[in-house]
Amino acid sequence: MKFVIQRVTQASVTVDDKIVGKINKGFLVLIGVGQEDTKEEADKLIKKMIQLRIFEDEKGKTNLSLKDVNGGLLLVSQFTLYADCKKGNRPSFINAAKPELAEELYEYIIEECKKLIPVVEKGIFGANMNVELSNDGPFTIILE
Repeated sequence: MKFVIQRVTQASVTVDDKIVGKINKGFLVLIGVGQEDTKEEADKLIKKMIQLRIFEDEKGKTNLSLKDVNGGLLLVSQFTLYADCKKGNRPSFINAAKPELAEELYEYIIEECKKLIPVVEKGIFGANMNVELSNDGPFTIILE
């Protein structure tokens, strides 16, 4: 499982010219699910993500968590995080989970995050999405 976490001042997801998810300050998280991934692995990454202290405190140090700044989450499924480009120029996605498992774990992650963070928005699994963001910093963390 892979989480690409981007600290943002704002982010949104649009599908068919309609905004389906939008946050202000917080994390835009691109989520990739692999073939062998489990809910237990998701729980570990969720816990780590929520506890990341990557927002600045009053002294300018990255010392505050998402909860400390009342930040939101925008969670977007992205199977292309499992692209394998070792051979040729056309990526292979054989390491990505099958859609059924990926969607089940994506929905699980959303529900678990809602238990911890008041503002949780999401994209639409399997849809062609337009993701817009203002990366704050820029600050991007990859959790695996």
